[in-house]
Amino acid sequence: MPGPKDLDPSASPRAMIGAELRHARENAGLSQSELGEPLFVSGSFIGQLESGTRRLQLEYAVQMDEILGTKGFFERNCRALARSKYPDHFVEAAEAEALARGIREYATLLIPGLLQTRGYAEEIFRAYKPTAPDEEIEALVSARLDRARLICDPTTPLLWVILDEAVLRRPVGCNAVMAAALRHIAELARRRRIIAQVLPFSCGAHASMTGPLKLMEFEDAPPLSFVEGPDMGKLLDDPATVARHGLTFNLLQAAALSPHESLALIESVAQDYEHGDQHP
Repeated sequence: MPGPKDLDPSASPRAMIGAELRHARENAGLSQSELGEPLFVSGSFIGQLESGTRRLQLEYAVQMDEILGTKGFFERNCRALARSKYPDHFVEAAEAEALARGIREYATLLIPGLLQTRGYAEEIFRAYKPTAPDEEIEALVSARLDRARLICDPTTPLLWVILDEAVLRRPVGCNAVMAAALRHIAELARRRRIIAQVLPFSCGAHASMTGPLKLMEFEDAPPLSFVEGPDMGKLLDDPATVARHGLTFNLLQAAALSPHESLALIESVAQDYEHGDQHP
């Protein structure tokens, strides 16, 4: 019987490698929990790899080849998958995001990447990398805009964002850049492509004072949450942690302005930028 075929990293790689993992595991007569045990991961983690909602990491790929007798197949393809246009700490989250049926995100200081305009994204990357050549900045901006295309689908995912008022008030680039960025969010909300709320300064202390939060739900896999900081990020699948983060988002929803009030505020601040009289 021929062995597994190396995957083309340009064509739904995680879904294919997940299917190969399920096939190899079942051929070895192992349950998901039995395969996870020597790797010190849960059976649900193996299930997420098989469904394609999580990226296979190299350390696990090497061990799986040994356990399943797949002769370096998973290691080779894991190395191919590692060639990504996203930063290392965000690769897995970006790929999970593309498969999600629902995304809920709280943003503390920046417009979420899925909602950024070209001008806004360029200003962000130039601030992150002030000495980078134009070609590098353009590659980063293009990757971000490519990622944002998933919200062009009229049905999935459901994207619910809560923007801290600081996101609106902190000028990124010139007034025209900020006005266009906020108008873009307002347009998506008016088209009912997203649900947007603003968490006003007046709410005081709230449930996520320590930073941003993203939650993702899937058709056939458990939910995930993603937390990040400067040049780091972590995708979490522990049910208790994800449930706690879900409660945190619910509390933020309760404290935020209604979608109608939020839209009015976003458009009002955009107008202030257009008139040049916005005061952070």
